[in-house]
Amino acid sequence: MTTGDDQIRLRAHDLTDLSVVGAMVQDALVPAGDMRFLKDSGQFVLLLNRFRWENADDGPPFGRTHAGLRFDNVTGVRFKGIDWDQPDGMLSLLTIAYDPDGEDAEEVVVLHFAGGAAVRLTLSSLACALEDMGDTWPTNWKPGHEPD
Repeated sequence: MTTGDDQIRLRAHDLTDLSVVGAMVQDALVPAGDMRFLKDSGQFVLLLNRFRWENADDGPPFGRTHAGLRFDNVTGVRFKGIDWDQPDGMLSLLTIAYDPDGEDAEEVVVLHFAGGAAVRLTLSSLACALEDMGDTWPTNWKPGHEPD
């Protein structure tokens, strides 16, 4: 469908940047077992199956691609509602929330998933990267959300 010429590579260092990254990963599917806190390097990484919102007006078929999302400068991670006994269980990423005035003068990023699951990252400073990895494949399903 598409190749490396239109792959996303983004960096985030402030709320404006992070909101763009958040929009690109909304409705991404994340296997629980594909999230890792690399404490020695201060990184939290996850692999995701990203819906290509930037091309959503072109379908159907729509597109999905594998992508990597990395947060640097991570000093702590807390998990809520994730079933680690099901590492292949899919989590649907809803949004990324950011609090620049978190605990002890550190910043906080929360990855919110459907069903109430969440990952809370404490950061010494915001640094995030999103990169598509591989070709896009077609899907006829476009994620939808009920209005509040």
